[in-house]
Amino acid sequence: MKNQSAPQITVLDAGGQYCHLIARKIRDLGVYAEVRPSDTPASELRDRIGLIISGGPDSVYESDSARIDPAILSSASAVLGICYGQQLMAYNLGGHVRKGDKGEYGLAVLHRIKPHTLFDGLNGDSQVWMNHRDQVESVPPGFEILAGTETCSIAAMAHRERPLLSVQFHPEVVHTTEGLRILSNFVFGVCGCKKDWNPKDRIGPLEKEIRTVASDRNVFFFVSGGVDSTVAYTLCLRALGADRVYGIYVDTGLMRDGETAYVSRLFEQLGATAFHVEEAEGEFLGALQGVCDPEKKRHIIGEQFVAVQERVLSTGHFLDGRWILGQGTIYPDTIESGGTARADVIKTHHNRVAGIQKLIETGRIIEPLASFYKDEVREIGAELEIPSEFLHRHPFPGPGLAIRCLCSETESPVKRLDPGWLLPIRSVGVQGDSRSYRSVLALEKLPTDELATTLVNRMWETINRVVGVVSLRTAISEMRSTRGTLTPERLARLRHADAIVRRLSEASGFEREVWQFPVVLIPLGIDQAPDSIVLRPIHSVDGMTAQVVRMPDELLRRMSDELLSVDGICGIFYDLTHKPPGTIEWE
Repeated sequence: MKNQSAPQITVLDAGGQYCHLIARKIRDLGVYAEVRPSDTPASELRDRIGLIISGGPDSVYESDSARIDPAILSSASAVLGICYGQQLMAYNLGGHVRKGDKGEYGLAVLHRIKPHTLFDGLNGDSQVWMNHRDQVESVPPGFEILAGTETCSIAAMAHRERPLLSVQFHPEVVHTTEGLRILSNFVFGVCGCKKDWNPKDRIGPLEKEIRTVASDRNVFFFVSGGVDSTVAYTLCLRALGADRVYGIYVDTGLMRDGETAYVSRLFEQLGATAFHVEEAEGEFLGALQGVCDPEKKRHIIGEQFVAVQERVLSTGHFLDGRWILGQGTIYPDTIESGGTARADVIKTHHNRVAGIQKLIETGRIIEPLASFYKDEVREIGAELEIPSEFLHRHPFPGPGLAIRCLCSETESPVKRLDPGWLLPIRSVGVQGDSRSYRSVLALEKLPTDELATTLVNRMWETINRVVGVVSLRTAISEMRSTRGTLTPERLARLRHADAIVRRLSEASGFEREVWQFPVVLIPLGIDQAPDSIVLRPIHSVDGMTAQVVRMPDELLRRMSDELLSVDGICGIFYDLTHKPPGTIEWE
């Protein structure tokens, strides 16, 4: 795929959630890029035309924060700092970095102050994506400010004479609308790189890698019917043949309505000759009984998958001889699980729990898609001629409804917090490349997503999400968190609500306008109706960032009326939080 031994661009990984996305975007431009640790010595990077310092969860003024070799800033390479990378550049060269008065998470408008090659071809003000708490307060000697936002006065800076430049926003994510042009301007306009990479030739090398890793062993897949596991399974099927690839669908009791029958049909179409449905609802619900903590839930589900795998293998019905486990792990799964040295754990994915890590360490696992993002996986699937209806299904989390069914051990009332109500419910978020687990602010009317972003930025130490009330059985002031765990009754309630949302979304065509539509059950209500529903339709490309999508008022009214008729449901809320600061799922 590449025709030169050394990459032209190296991305220095400071632990950012989007670090590998930077390298991938540059490869998409036709230039080979690699990722190395942020503290890689300058002597090992002397052949690079350009260096990019990624974002990260640290603060530069802390003693244990991610560092770079300062010599790279006086080398012949052009250097671009992104987010934490900008702060690190300023800190090393004599600028001042401080904690911002408020965080800046999500969309912002970039106002350019001075022209620069980095911004060539941009039309006026630009939409950019921010994810930071700290910011540069004063630029280093020799630098000038290129651009700012309403919250961040130094959103881009550059040295007047040397090829040192930086941005506080993230040009690598899709919601920075002209981000790819900015990266292209750096790669070609500032660095002068030449194209040496073909991003389309993927199937051949992937199949070769599968045959190398598998060697003479068979591959055993737990399949879910989702895009990732289906594409990974099909790749192995092509590379090794149907007699060496085994698929088992585990019915955990945590799946959507009709999902088992759907997956069985899918794998019959794919030509799977060794496919089996394993009933394990009792095992999963038994292990999860009484568990409320979201991280503990994820760990239990992951370990339970391993336990079911070992039980199935011990029967000898499906595998003989040597075997390895195949998984549809994609790159965001590894990053959010703290998959690089400096990255923060946002949430542990079920395919990165201790039992799976042991298989990785002993060489008993194959993950053909672990370096790819969701949109790339869909492209690979299209090249494999997997039917479009399967490739464009909405993503569904491996842990299933378990992480969309929030739990609570205590009862607490909602509290008035201007300009809304602080719900006694916490959700997982990602703020400044770090995991947050904070409260939710509910507004009595649906605000704009811009207002939601402003409120989270202003109140980031208290909340990481803003929801709006759609409809309630009672006044919000009367609601409280209720005691609720993963019981069959609550899961059935969520399954019913999810089926209503899917049916109405499909019938109206709204499902085609969103990338994913989580339906979340939260333990918030009153005695007669202890739960509420949160609607979270979002748009994304790769799952690393996401933007709220507003549905038509008439559809929302019909959906809300039908959901409120579900037994035990007290209220309907609409999540208006981008990612960041809120993760796509609530847990």
